[in-house]
Amino acid sequence: MRLLALGDVVSNGGCEFVRKKLSSVKKEYKIDICIANGENSAVGNGILPFSADHLFSSGVDIITTGNHVFRRAEIHSYLDERDDIIRPYNMHSSVPGKGIAILDMGAYRIGVINLIGTAYMNSNYGNPFDFLDKALEEIKDCKVRVVDFHAESTGEKRALAIYADSRVSAFFGTHTHVQTADAQVLTGGTGYITDLGMCGAADSILGVESECVIKALKTGLPTRFKTKETNTKLDGCVFEIDEKTGRCISVEAISIL
Repeated sequence: MRLLALGDVVSNGGCEFVRKKLSSVKKEYKIDICIANGENSAVGNGILPFSADHLFSSGVDIITTGNHVFRRAEIHSYLDERDDIIRPYNMHSSVPGKGIAILDMGAYRIGVINLIGTAYMNSNYGNPFDFLDKALEEIKDCKVRVVDFHAESTGEKRALAIYADSRVSAFFGTHTHVQTADAQVLTGGTGYITDLGMCGAADSILGVESECVIKALKTGLPTRFKTKETNTKLDGCVFEIDEKTGRCISVEAISIL
């Protein structure tokens, strides 16, 4: 089976570009399943039922999220009601939503785990190594297992991936919005990339108008960030997986303008 994972979808421009390109990308790469990180898909940050529905109707099968998932209160009940959108598993158990999604393909089942890092992030998150073990136990009957690790530190991402190697089929990082050049199959058969990148404006800073970010960093003054909605690209990664063994056969990073 072939899995397409899309990097953080940013605002309306990212959502619209996914709608425009996803069908042809899925056809070209013979994609069976598409997962997208949608935590920045709403205009003005966070995710809304509207932006989630937009991604689902565009051909996304599972939406993962990250540290901005609860930025908009409207998404809270939506997370509780649906099984195809998840928040990081190692957030506090009292928060809305689930951290695992299971997709039944008939001949095989796909278990998707969403985790969030602790390095340079909120220290209240649970240890991702411990929660990975716990999550894998919950989806032990799924031959194909996928992890979206939403984290800042490349070292933490790499460490958790090697810890997960041979136990998951695909492991990809999100959050930094910059696609890394290390797509590979690890020694134990896990497909890996440190960060998928983003579906957002190519000539921006992480999807935000460059002038806003430069002003904030240069002056230290509070600055209202404005998302750039034009000249969009689609970043992601294609994982070819043997559904009988759960091992990854090949990994290919893609970036489409």
